[in-house]
Amino acid sequence: MKKLAGNLLKYGFLLLGCGLIALPLYLTIANAMKTPQQLSANFFAPPQSLYLDNFAAVISKANFFVYAFNSVFITVVSVTLILIIIPFTAFPIARRMDKEFYYKFLFYFITMGIFIPFQVKMLPLVKLMSSIKMLNPIGLILLYACGALCQDIFLMVGYIKAIPKDMEEASAMDGCSRIQTIWKIVFPIIKPMLATLLIKDSLWIWNDFMMPLLILNVSEKYWTLPLFQYNFKGTYSVDFTMAFAAFSLSIIPMMVVFAFAQKKIMGGLTTGAVKS
Repeated sequence: MKKLAGNLLKYGFLLLGCGLIALPLYLTIANAMKTPQQLSANFFAPPQSLYLDNFAAVISKANFFVYAFNSVFITVVSVTLILIIIPFTAFPIARRMDKEFYYKFLFYFITMGIFIPFQVKMLPLVKLMSSIKMLNPIGLILLYACGALCQDIFLMVGYIKAIPKDMEEASAMDGCSRIQTIWKIVFPIIKPMLATLLIKDSLWIWNDFMMPLLILNVSEKYWTLPLFQYNFKGTYSVDFTMAFAAFSLSIIPMMVVFAFAQKKIMGGLTTGAVKS
């Protein structure tokens, strides 16, 4: 009886969690396929028909594809830089921080940034980027690459420390250089963590509103999709149906990224690979 009650409680919480996740997604897609009159009549009701005019109107708006390209470009280049920098920075820290004070100090110095709220460094960052004339997509990419260091180094160092050193020693005995060891041995093993960082940072950069607002608002041609979506809010009203259509379109790329990368997150690849 206790086991049955425990299972009911467990699955009840799981269903509640699924509902909390599914409800916003349902509301976004359902309201994107309504007319303004239908939305005003009942916000939670399903759409009466497959009404796609909102999507067509969003896509036909001036410069929609320019904003979409800006979002794709900034996200892809930023995440690519992060996935190159993080492993090559985390590997020497993970392997030497227990032996050399410099690496331990570097690790704690970098991870201290996790505890600094963005609001504290927001204005200094804008002033710095303005002074070096980097209020553009390239400047934003550099800020994202630097901003990801703190948390990503913390995660990657912990993951690499769990990898047995025996495989690296074996590759060295086979004549591999340090770079070859990282590229051919370490990189394939840390794929689950790289996939985790890929999804985490892609979602962050793709959906971020505050940093593009601060850095890219100098010119409309630099806008990303979140800034474009913000324009559906007027001084006295909000075009909800158009906004929901824009939200629905912006969800699709991240769903594709997650679908391709989520399998890599499952567990490490080193289980049973080496017997120490």
